[in-house]
Amino acid sequence: MSSFEIIGGHKLRGEIVPQGAKNEALQVLCAVLLTSEKVRIEHVPDIRDVNKLIDILKLLGVSVREDYSSACESGRTFEFQADQVNLDVLQSNEFREQAGALRGSIMLVGPLLSRFGQAVVPQPGGDKIGRRRLDTHFIGMERLGAEVEYKRGAYLVRAKRLKGCYMLLDEASVTGTANIVMTAVMARGTTTIMNAACEPYVYQLCNMLNRMGAKISGVGSNLLTIRGVRELHGCDHRLLPDMIEVGSFIGMAAMTQSDITIKNAQVQHLGLIPQVFRRLGIEVWQKGDDLYVPSQEHYEIERFMDGSIMTIADAPWPGFTPDLISIALVVATQAKGSVLIHQKMFESRLFFVDKLIDMGAQIILCDPHRATVIGLDREHKLRGVRMASPDIRAGVALLIAALSADGKSRIDNIEQIDRGYQCIDRRLAKLGAEIRRVD
Repeated sequence: MSSFEIIGGHKLRGEIVPQGAKNEALQVLCAVLLTSEKVRIEHVPDIRDVNKLIDILKLLGVSVREDYSSACESGRTFEFQADQVNLDVLQSNEFREQAGALRGSIMLVGPLLSRFGQAVVPQPGGDKIGRRRLDTHFIGMERLGAEVEYKRGAYLVRAKRLKGCYMLLDEASVTGTANIVMTAVMARGTTTIMNAACEPYVYQLCNMLNRMGAKISGVGSNLLTIRGVRELHGCDHRLLPDMIEVGSFIGMAAMTQSDITIKNAQVQHLGLIPQVFRRLGIEVWQKGDDLYVPSQEHYEIERFMDGSIMTIADAPWPGFTPDLISIALVVATQAKGSVLIHQKMFESRLFFVDKLIDMGAQIILCDPHRATVIGLDREHKLRGVRMASPDIRAGVALLIAALSADGKSRIDNIEQIDRGYQCIDRRLAKLGAEIRRVD
């Protein structure tokens, strides 16, 4: 087990490049199973969850080659070829162990079912942030003609013939939409998905599949129409910058009174992220495709037009992503004013606030979904403490709090942070942070 030791109170300065999008990577890497031809993917982040998925693909017999000659500043380039997939591996204990440790493994089901007519996946792991049901995935597959059985902790999915249909998703699930789209691309006839998720991750996946020969229309909207094709081909694909990293860096700059430029942020794919941080009083300037956050001694939370307290809530795209609720909450602790943070999706995601309270933050946890933050306006700085990272996003929120705090902090269980943030300690050290990794 490793930890971060952080001496807080240092102002940071410089430029930082976001890694490739983690959530997009988990989808498009699974999509390589849809064809026997080569698929080249650029800007792949070097993080634990992505590397675990690549190991699972190798276990299934996918040829994986890293192209070192084309490495970009913040990511890697890989060539995948799934021309010798071994389905017997699905029954092995090694597959069960590896796939069960990664929630993203659920998106292997759609491609395997579409191309081979069968798939097995154990109940996937992931962050302990509350219930994360999979009904949407499997109900959609059943509508397309699959049979789903849950047996001894694993989902067994089979289909003799997949046939397109109309379906209205019970929730706009991002991974559910991705899985159903990958199941439907080679089904007979036309599939219409209403209430589809339209996050940039799904937009990117659909565009990649279209380059592979799929026929998907309505890309970027919540109504997708998929005309099945007989086969898919190879393609080149480049991941977007990770919008969760972009939002994390905005919050970090504000909390530490730093002067930071976020390079190549792909602002058109950020939705409400910059706007929500501006509501918290943070200056965020757009310079071309970069975002610049200047050093601010104070930032003040806006109020609604009738004078009532501001509410920051997560919502489906293009609303504020749930993955940044933890960051918005920690940023509010040093703002001037108060804000209600409403995390609608996961009932355990706000339980990390006790650690911020130990650091001196004024937070009232109203219930599992809502917390009221009374900003300290830097009159009382947070103090360094020892804590543990409960999940990826809360871990980075605690890291941001530690960077702004007086004294030394230690964050244990940083393997959670490593699951989603590439070499975060080295990248922050280049900006002037005093942070080191210890065993």
